[in-house]
Amino acid sequence: MRAAFASTFDADNPLAALAVGDRPEPTHPDDDWVTVEVRASSLNRHDLWSLSGVGLAPEQLPMILGCDAVGVDPDGNDVVVYPVVVDPSDPRGLSILSERFPGTLAERVAVPRANLVPVPAGLPLTDAACLPTAWLTAYRMLTNRGRIDEGEAVLVQGAGGGVATAAVVLAVALGKRVYATSRDAAKRDRIAALGATALAPGARLPERVDVVIETVGAATFDHSMKSAKPGARIVVSGATAGHEPKVNLRRVFALQLEILGTSMGTPAELAELLALCVDKGVRPVVDSVYGFSQVSDAFARLHSGEVFGKVVLDHSR
Repeated sequence: MRAAFASTFDADNPLAALAVGDRPEPTHPDDDWVTVEVRASSLNRHDLWSLSGVGLAPEQLPMILGCDAVGVDPDGNDVVVYPVVVDPSDPRGLSILSERFPGTLAERVAVPRANLVPVPAGLPLTDAACLPTAWLTAYRMLTNRGRIDEGEAVLVQGAGGGVATAAVVLAVALGKRVYATSRDAAKRDRIAALGATALAPGARLPERVDVVIETVGAATFDHSMKSAKPGARIVVSGATAGHEPKVNLRRVFALQLEILGTSMGTPAELAELLALCVDKGVRPVVDSVYGFSQVSDAFARLHSGEVFGKVVLDHSR
């Protein structure tokens, strides 16, 4: 079957490590695994990290890339693939598709049957393919960890990236006042069009917020702390601009701030997210859609740093 995979590692130029070609058909580690015919998938930063050698060992190569997908299960149902798999060999007790088990950028992928979530009627497959990683992470950051129902105002740092842009759209759909930062003036215009108040990094907010969505790291963390009202939750799921920020502990205890880490979500939360998208008319922000035959171009687009939203692959093309 055709697939996109890491053939080697290249930290300086991850695109050079990308290969597209034939790979063996999926195998089933256990009886509860099934094969899904992939109809659409989307790219994540995780795929570039894999090509750079982060999270993979040389003996795991070649590794089919991809975490996100929708497809058809053996019973003919349209399903979203939840990408987290129980993995006793991993210190976390789990791994994401494309870390130990082959990923979704292929004609077919094998996953546990319990990882299949029905696609609700009315949600296009190319939209549903955007949700399992970045959008699910953003949803969990806002709801389970950020307890957004207890607050009215949200700050999203570094909007433009997959998780941050998803957090803007979801927070607006949930009826919150949303502030979002970006270094890029053009992206700030697009953020404003999504319903947020767009600001330059470090800008003073009109109010302190109840929840901060933090995916940037050291470059924005002090601003996140200063923008948080007493009792606020600062929810962290990434550190693209430094993982060792200086933290004013006096502010943490004096304002009783909560700094919470999170990653991904659960199958039940993915089902909740799908339902929310249908109920509220939410659609993922899609930067571009490529046919699977253009997968190299799709990776180049992701690597360019110019994306706003998700890069999607239509496997029928």
